[in-house]
Amino acid sequence: MADTGIESLKVWQKATALAVKICSELLPQLPKAEEWALTSQLRRSAQSIPANIAEGYGRYYYQENIRFCYIARGSLEETLSHLLLAQQLGYLSTEEIASLKAEINELRRMLNGYIAFLKRSKQGKNEPGASLVVRDDPAVYGFGAEFDERDISDK
Repeated sequence: MADTGIESLKVWQKATALAVKICSELLPQLPKAEEWALTSQLRRSAQSIPANIAEGYGRYYYQENIRFCYIARGSLEETLSHLLLAQQLGYLSTEEIASLKAEINELRRMLNGYIAFLKRSKQGKNEPGASLVVRDDPAVYGFGAEFDERDISDK
């Protein structure tokens, strides 16, 4: 994949469009009483999706990119949860939630496809430092003899 910038990445475009739609069309409809609760949470989770895709993209090393895509996927599910709550509270109509769920399902499919692509292509595996592993002494963090590094290792 030629590096032409984050703006050319379709999954980022779709995530950004969803965040814009939620922030510009949906949030103004929510009651003022939800400004510091549901509105704030929904804004942050929706904006987190394209932000994490972009951050992973900027890392170049595929394992970090995948990790940030997993975070973006978590934010996508969090956004859906907030939207479902908004519907249950009577703030969204059945039609509005159906449209948003369709967009979220499409974005989830695209994000999963992008993750699969990253796993297959292993972009950045030869970047400087990609093979380095940091090994800290567990005792420094208060772990005793019962600590087994394999419990937290990726391998």
